[in-house]
Amino acid sequence: MIKQRDLYEKLIGHIDKKEYSIIIGARQAGKTTLLQQMYRDLKSTHEVYFVSLENFSILNDINSDYENIFKYARRPENPLLSEKKTRVILFIDEIQYIRDPSNFIKYLFDTYQENLKIIASGSSAFYIDESFKDSLAGRKRVFHLKSLSFSEYLTFKDADELKQELFRIRSQEQYQSVFYNDLLYYFNDYLTYGGYPRIALEQDDQEKRAILDELLTSFLKKDIYESKVEQEQKFYALLTALSAQTGQLLNKNELSNTLGLNQRTVEKYLYILQKKSFYIDLLPPFYQNIRKEIAKMPKVYFADLGIRNKLLNRFYPLSDREDRGQLLENYVFIRLAELYDKDQLRYWRTTDKQEVDFVITESYGAGKAFEIKFSDHKFRENSFEKFRSTYPAFKFYCISYQTSGKSIPVLKI
Repeated sequence: MIKQRDLYEKLIGHIDKKEYSIIIGARQAGKTTLLQQMYRDLKSTHEVYFVSLENFSILNDINSDYENIFKYARRPENPLLSEKKTRVILFIDEIQYIRDPSNFIKYLFDTYQENLKIIASGSSAFYIDESFKDSLAGRKRVFHLKSLSFSEYLTFKDADELKQELFRIRSQEQYQSVFYNDLLYYFNDYLTYGGYPRIALEQDDQEKRAILDELLTSFLKKDIYESKVEQEQKFYALLTALSAQTGQLLNKNELSNTLGLNQRTVEKYLYILQKKSFYIDLLPPFYQNIRKEIAKMPKVYFADLGIRNKLLNRFYPLSDREDRGQLLENYVFIRLAELYDKDQLRYWRTTDKQEVDFVITESYGAGKAFEIKFSDHKFRENSFEKFRSTYPAFKFYCISYQTSGKSIPVLKI
């Protein structure tokens, strides 16, 4: 049985919109499965067609003439030439393989207008190209499918009752769940092996590690080939170095010297890892006083914890891990990125190294700030007095895995 992703309802809600729906995300995050599920569910109520551009005969056909797409779907009426309004919905998987996907989408949108709806997936970030941004303004909406959130992971584990329990914990301030330890069991697994759908559906830990190894190897080969990476070993070394620096400041000069790469190449590889492959995210700083608060270096986080742990080959129990604080902080980043727009999410650090892990701007000059501790017995509220006095309109919280009542339990956010 196909498990439903949270993004499914948003995409269904966008069906009636004129703009095309473009689904982006990492390889194996579930984009094809999501397209197939929508196609199957809409067949009884809409005129729908499905085309995969991994079929190279179809791809070559379309590259020779965009109109050839209608060898594989009914051609809708051109609204300038016909009064008919029968709408065709066309699902296209792996649209990035088209020679010029931006021009292809623009042509179809402008020619067939409201009579044709495209819902397309793409692994590579062709969507960040200037031609995509400029020529498709007002013609598309981009949806980002990430690896599973923790609540989606529970769905894939057939733990729907625990998923409902998680929602109660998050939504009811004083709710004390008798199933909290059961949730922590799954949460520990999620922190260790991440949220790729194939991983969540697997029960055996050794097989999970083998799948992660396969995913990482195949991802890197394709990323290196498609992005024309020349120094393959150093590209991998950079990604591995970043996995050990989770939650730390990203110093490009230091990485350049350590890896023996010039800074321009480091910046190019970071761009690929963040924008094209979706392995990492870079969190910029929050500041108002440029001279006293660091305004350049971002912090680095991984989009999926399983990939991060595979790079380090660390799969032993959470209680025995020296990097458990980094894992928890990375998870909180992933969770906050679900809840808030990226432009709202920052970290704070001063030149004298006072730091707050996450700052959320909810309105001008106001919001929330979060410090992450694995155990809240290490939390000292007066250590953050400088931030609180500088930004009194921001509410300050500590989030922890082990809590004695001084912090928010991590499953509550």
